[in-house]
Amino acid sequence: MNTSQKNKAIQLHQLHHSGELLVLPNIWDTLGAILLESLNYKAIATASASIAYTNGYNDGEKMPLDELLVILNKIVAAVSIPVTADIESAYSDGDKQLEEHIGLFLKTGIAGINIEDTNRQTGSMYSIQEQCNRIGIIKKVAAQHDIPLFINARTDVLIHDTPYPSAEARFDEVLKRGLAYKEAGADCFYPMILNNKAEIEKLVKQLNMPINLLSFPGIPDLKTLHKMGVARVSLGPGFLKKAIQAMKNLAIQLQNLEGLDEIISNDITSDYLKNLVNKKYKH
Repeated sequence: MNTSQKNKAIQLHQLHHSGELLVLPNIWDTLGAILLESLNYKAIATASASIAYTNGYNDGEKMPLDELLVILNKIVAAVSIPVTADIESAYSDGDKQLEEHIGLFLKTGIAGINIEDTNRQTGSMYSIQEQCNRIGIIKKVAAQHDIPLFINARTDVLIHDTPYPSAEARFDEVLKRGLAYKEAGADCFYPMILNNKAEIEKLVKQLNMPINLLSFPGIPDLKTLHKMGVARVSLGPGFLKKAIQAMKNLAIQLQNLEGLDEIISNDITSDYLKNLVNKKYKH
């Protein structure tokens, strides 16, 4: 049992019950993790899409598991704060493989996970019973390692094309899954792309557990979400998109023989980067 890993998992639980909104700009590499730690973020979260894209793969478990594990190991080793990893559906086809893979993820030193209810093998959603069983397996493996792994249970109800007679019926399915996943042992509920204020308020009230939302068009601002009692907001690949946008815009300027001043005047110097990786944090 890794005492440090156990303590980080406990810290991650506490952060979701602190009364403060936990904002997580999801990262994809060690430098991003170190940067956020240097800025006094209390936890690090990865985004599966960002890790996949920056390594030349599509999202959706297209990146080989062994490559993902190497990256997670590096990220966890680079910072002293808890790391929660987006593991999609755990690259698993069946209960036995799920047990094995959760063990592998735990060995990287992570303190929490996102686990979704889309079966990546079939492209369809797991039934509520199936996903609750999967959450139970994750809890069992974590207990065997004596790590109180923080389980952020994502539901993909809102991103699948499953027909519902009304928006109310679709939300009822989200709520039903949230209640079931909580009963199964999930520590946080992540209704992917939920952005309706009234539905968010209803979910927070009726689930009475930490709720994680994704920054998505139409979502209330962070201060409003905090007042509403939302525990956590993730950026998903949004942080990567901002970085790529800046790189793209500058690359276009350079093609037009412009933009050199931006390079020369950039206050992110080589010394700043060296200080980051050497943990000599300066603001």
